[in-house]
Amino acid sequence: MGALHQGKIDLFFATMPRRAVSGQHPDRDALYDIAAPQAGYFSLGQANAAGFSKQLLQFYLRDGRIDRAGRGIFRLRHFPPTFEHEDLVPIWLWTAQLGVFSHETALALHQLSDALPSKHHVTAPLAWRARRLRTPTGVILHYADLEPGEREWVGPVPVTTPLRTLEDAARDALDANWIAQATQQGVRRGLFARRDATNAVARGEKQAAS
Repeated sequence: MGALHQGKIDLFFATMPRRAVSGQHPDRDALYDIAAPQAGYFSLGQANAAGFSKQLLQFYLRDGRIDRAGRGIFRLRHFPPTFEHEDLVPIWLWTAQLGVFSHETALALHQLSDALPSKHHVTAPLAWRARRLRTPTGVILHYADLEPGEREWVGPVPVTTPLRTLEDAARDALDANWIAQATQQGVRRGLFARRDATNAVARGEKQAAS
């Protein structure tokens, strides 16, 4: 391990107890390695997998080394900002890393529209439709089983591809001006061909009408 990496770990975990209540040694390197690509965030499940018990995390919260970012979601307090849309990471972790940002949120992440969505749109697996979920404030859930080729990454979070985003926008009857702008932007930037964009919008409109 490099000296810089070790220094960061020591910064986050210095003066903390070395042993969880269960007696298991928490793996500080493992927790840092989990949180680092997630803009400093981690879930309770991820912390448990690294040997950090719920009780030990409560101590760290009181000690001021981590912050609570949601139900079962935490952040290393002094981790530097690394992602412009950092507020999306706790939402993704809430979905157990199964959700994919979509619709208006995807348009914004791909910079395909001037639209500024007031809520975050996430597509979750179809099986989630039957669940009784306490959805975080400001989150709208959609349900679909996305193919691997319909998602990609923007920073630390998954997002629907530009073409899938166009299809979703048309299916949910988003403002036609947004769809036209997204199509124009995507073609101009080489994200997709105009014919493919036209077909994606047509698929969405057909599904909306059925």
